[in-house]
Amino acid sequence: MSLPIETPETHPEVTPADRAAAEAPVVVSRWAIHRRLYDWVLSFAHHKHSTSALFLMSFAESSFFPVPPDVLLLPLCLERQRRAFWYATVCTVASVLGGMLGYLIGWGIWEAVSELFFRFVPGFTREGFERVQGLYRDWDFWVVFIAGFTPIPYKIFTIAAGVFQISVPMFIIASVISRAARFFLLATLAWKFGRPIVAFIDRYFNLLSIAFVILLIGGFVILKLLK
Repeated sequence: MSLPIETPETHPEVTPADRAAAEAPVVVSRWAIHRRLYDWVLSFAHHKHSTSALFLMSFAESSFFPVPPDVLLLPLCLERQRRAFWYATVCTVASVLGGMLGYLIGWGIWEAVSELFFRFVPGFTREGFERVQGLYRDWDFWVVFIAGFTPIPYKIFTIAAGVFQISVPMFIIASVISRAARFFLLATLAWKFGRPIVAFIDRYFNLLSIAFVILLIGGFVILKLLK
């Protein structure tokens, strides 16, 4: 006895569109690698070398690594709330040191490595880099502060600072203030409110940090106009 041949008529629920979708190649989102890096960073939250991992990732993120240290900082602060401010200190020191490495890259070897950054480091574009140059001409300190405190990619500004050779002491001071403000604010929220604050931070922290900077700069502008 021969088996019946399966056709679209014998399985009318299978449409040509269904078959085309099944045969189409699987397209992996360009963000898939970034997501895997995110998950990999998060996996260190329960690792015995979590503090070292936090230092290294905070250092690397200031010049080339795409995942912000907040991803690891917050789980560590929640799991060991009494050490929250220690983790914020580690994050701050490492991030500022990494920013200085970014400055050295921009100052010393940018011409040799610029194409690699534009091609492979998320957040780096030629257009964005040119805009940063214009901002540094007018605002230097505030540009570093805003990049260090808000979700704007800090790494672009550390390397650009070296390329455009802005004042090193000013760069370090702005980096210390902005990075410490961001990381200690996160640590304080985790220490004070614990896990219930996580959803709030995920949803609103970046928006609130941008709003804070706008209000801060607005206040200085108003004071200047009143003089």
